[in-house]
Amino acid sequence: MFEQTWKKYLPVIVILLKRSVNGEQTLHMNNTDFQRAAGGRKIKFSFYDLQLNDGRLSNSSTHSTFAKEFALVLQTNELTRKLVKNQQFEFSMNNSFQLMIKNVTPATEPSQEELVENS
Repeated sequence: MFEQTWKKYLPVIVILLKRSVNGEQTLHMNNTDFQRAAGGRKIKFSFYDLQLNDGRLSNSSTHSTFAKEFALVLQTNELTRKLVKNQQFEFSMNNSFQLMIKNVTPATEPSQEELVENS
């Protein structure tokens, strides 16, 4: 139902996924895009703590269909699939149609070889 709407915002989401390494990113989206896609049905357009770990949706049973469709679009797009692989992201969307993207991938400690090379 919302796949086309999410795909409309996908190019910007890709940029924000890349930028999320430096901090949380926010995308302000147009509410009429989603309301039109809902076709007049009453739908809750917000979700919290949607987590993608290594490209897989964590705790998927607790999320709405709206949130699951968003995760599915990220998983099926070739470019976003590469970006979320080997990383951990948290997504949330509030009632003001603001999508928050946070990269929560734990920082890796430098290996002994990297420490010796940088000395």
